[in-house]
Amino acid sequence: MTVLLAYNLTPQGDAALRVAVDEAQRRGTTLTLLTLSVPGADRSDGVDPDDELAHAREQLPDGLADAPVLHRDPDVLPAESILDAVDQVSPEVVVLGARKRPDVGTFLLGTTTQRVLLDAPVPVLVVKGPR
Repeated sequence: MTVLLAYNLTPQGDAALRVAVDEAQRRGTTLTLLTLSVPGADRSDGVDPDDELAHAREQLPDGLADAPVLHRDPDVLPAESILDAVDQVSPEVVVLGARKRPDVGTFLLGTTTQRVLLDAPVPVLVVKGPR
């Protein structure tokens, strides 16, 4: 079994990556990365998906550095890609980052997080990004 990390290059994604590494090591299992950026797509923040993956790999310890990578299908919403990856790799747990919501949304989760929490057949660990 594996720990599935839904990753993008954001502070929340980096926080989730650290937690996913800890979870994989604690459980004595592997890590699978699902990149949520779409290769070849223009990103408003200027981050290249290849650079995003390279950044994630740099953060991995030696024992997890060769983690398999899945890429999000550009024609599928992120939540659907995460759920498809769950079906594909049958992880023990899914780890994903969540943004801090504005005051009005303090008790609300983003649509991707909410969908994965409600529909994933395995535990989901949501990691808050830095303040």
